[in-house]
Amino acid sequence: MRILLVEDEKGVANFIKKGLQEEYYTIDHSIDAEGGLLFLDTTTYDLIILDVMMPGMNGFDLCKKIRQRGVHSPILMLTARDSVKDKVHGLDSGADDYLTKPFSFEEFLARVRALLRRKQDKLTEFVHGALKIDAISHRVYAGGKEIVLRPKEFSILVYLVRNKGRVLSRTQILENIWGYDFNPNTNIVDVHIKALREKLKGYSLHDLIRSVRGVGYMVGD
Repeated sequence: MRILLVEDEKGVANFIKKGLQEEYYTIDHSIDAEGGLLFLDTTTYDLIILDVMMPGMNGFDLCKKIRQRGVHSPILMLTARDSVKDKVHGLDSGADDYLTKPFSFEEFLARVRALLRRKQDKLTEFVHGALKIDAISHRVYAGGKEIVLRPKEFSILVYLVRNKGRVLSRTQILENIWGYDFNPNTNIVDVHIKALREKLKGYSLHDLIRSVRGVGYMVGD
């Protein structure tokens, strides 16, 4: 699952990014509202996390602008302002939840999971042939048996299956799983695909991921 974080405090942003990446989420980060809107121009997110107090456009106004664009992804707002008036303002701006700083990561993560469960997206849990993927609990099954995957292997599999029938280039996979600032000349995608195929092979799913010469990879319809 892909999350957009708009947070200008470096320490808080690094704390959130590291924690979410350890939970298998892919994170795009912007330090201001303008950068966040640029990300939203090209990418659809499963969840958006906004800081309220930012230079330039604040989180309340950014939230309104996001909703005006017709973006329906859940929005979690973060702020040190804990008055009831501010919380109401955030929710009225279009946010789905509001968390006051400082917060424990356990509570933050529970709210993230709750918002993702609430999201009306049939692909949070889906079946493809003998394969069943739960994108919330990050578990994969084949014929009722769990396939244990590493975080990036899981993310790649979800990305390919969610886009079944489409050929995805190595660059697309890099951007969606590792982020925009990753070296485009690396062979890390091929290394992870090979490892993923080896694990799927043990469950008679060795033909699930197809190579398209000179282009990338795909999962068939």
